[in-house]
Amino acid sequence: MNALTPAWQIRVESPDDDARIEALNAESFGPGRFAKSAYRLREGVRPVAGLSFVAVENGILRGSVRFWPIRVGGHEELLLGPLAVESNQRGRGIGIGLMQAGIAAAQKGPWRGILLVGDEPYYAKVGFARLPPGRVKFPGPVDQDRILGLSLKAGELLTARAGEVSRTGGPGPHSGPVAEGGRVAQPVGRSAPGTD
Repeated sequence: MNALTPAWQIRVESPDDDARIEALNAESFGPGRFAKSAYRLREGVRPVAGLSFVAVENGILRGSVRFWPIRVGGHEELLLGPLAVESNQRGRGIGIGLMQAGIAAAQKGPWRGILLVGDEPYYAKVGFARLPPGRVKFPGPVDQDRILGLSLKAGELLTARAGEVSRTGGPGPHSGPVAEGGRVAQPVGRSAPGTD
């Protein structure tokens, strides 16, 4: 392995990863994650099959990312989060690698865009940009300056769309149980600039 090849590997999440992912989310974001608006959109809904990835190194789960089905102004889109990386593994590119894997997989699907609530300087590294204030409205309080979007299809600018963000779907095909992930603005042991 040369110096440019990371020691960790990214793969699709499996049912065996569920407990470790939940422990990582709990460590990274604390119990306050369940009160956030983004969690309300995930509650009782399964992540999109094939868009949940983990980073593993020597059998240790270093990070994870999930994507969830949502509706924005009546259109089916995706919500990224939570993105969690072990706090002592920051700066290795794990979070960026996880998002790149998820975005690449999402581009093969029918979705036109991805939303998240997070820190723009970090997520801009993979193409996310702040949406104009009031363009989309989450259920419950969300800092408008932290609502970011990424277009998945050429000519389908997420920033041109407006509307309410709402839950879609319900329990559906997924390799594991319904996840209870979420994000707080100032998480306990903040691991990577993550999503609400």
